[in-house]
Amino acid sequence: MIADPACVPAVHGKASMRAMVLEAAGRPLRVVRVRAPAPKPGQVRVKVQACGICRTDLHVVDGELPHPKLPLIPGHQIVGVVDEAGEGVAAPAVGDVVGIPWLGWTCGHCSYCLSGRENLCDQAKFTGYDLDGGFAEYAVVDHRFAFPIPRGYPPAQAAPLLCAGLIGYRSLSMCGDAERVGLYGYGAAAHIVTQVARHQGRRVFAFTRPGDVVSQAFALEMGAEWAGDTSGAAPEELDAAIIFAPAGELVPLALRAVAKGGVVVCGGIHMTDIPSFSYEILWGERAIRSVANLTRRDGQDFLTLAPEIPVRTEVELFRLEEADEALQRLRRGQMRGAAVLLVERE
Repeated sequence: MIADPACVPAVHGKASMRAMVLEAAGRPLRVVRVRAPAPKPGQVRVKVQACGICRTDLHVVDGELPHPKLPLIPGHQIVGVVDEAGEGVAAPAVGDVVGIPWLGWTCGHCSYCLSGRENLCDQAKFTGYDLDGGFAEYAVVDHRFAFPIPRGYPPAQAAPLLCAGLIGYRSLSMCGDAERVGLYGYGAAAHIVTQVARHQGRRVFAFTRPGDVVSQAFALEMGAEWAGDTSGAAPEELDAAIIFAPAGELVPLALRAVAKGGVVVCGGIHMTDIPSFSYEILWGERAIRSVANLTRRDGQDFLTLAPEIPVRTEVELFRLEEADEALQRLRRGQMRGAAVLLVERE
């Protein structure tokens, strides 16, 4: 946890670090030099190499997710090298390359944690929201939530796997054995999910904003067999749909697109209000589900699968100090694939 940057005297050397700090919702991030965190018992400190930028970061910065820790260092798709371990930590070891995801801590003893649903823990703490994140040169994390990064993934290409990949993977698992899967909103998560779905033998249909021919072309390039906008219909009924765009009005559209027995999965942490719709489009044993966070099992399974496919992440790179520019590009829907901050200086 950092102190209020306005009250922190300038410090330099190994005791300090550069960080992008959110001081209040709706304000630009500020470049600040603050004290580097030290790991507590059970934690490791990671020297950040890269940090992906997620739509959830936008929701935090814009105040759509209430009560973040302030001041706050955002960022929860963190890749870096363990450079210090706290008391009682056997793994990961100093020198290991790890990833830090959105889920940063759970209690371990509630009914959710004990039943394999730690993503629903009422006491959970989240990286870049309750805990300082990776828009900085160093970050600390509970050692239980530091995932080994697969060999062969450079930091910038690995970073989007930590949320876009993991949440997309969990969303896809909610689709059961659906063969025809529609993806609403084609960005960081969708371009990874397309590759996983195709590997599993599924067919992918991509829906974008009306007129967004660039994203439609990107979807086809990544393996979708059809791409169009949300004002039209897919060439055939879907077995399932995943909504990544934070737009509640897409839920009735997706319900109309899925066949009887189909499921609509809402894959975001925040969505605008869902408009009322007739029971007719839900009838026929259609279902609506949400995806909340991730579990460590998700991380283990997906990060084992990713290099087998292999998943290729399309990224646009920004310097740490350009975090606001990257967020603005994401806000405007001007990103191809995922945005990633390169934190470690050459």
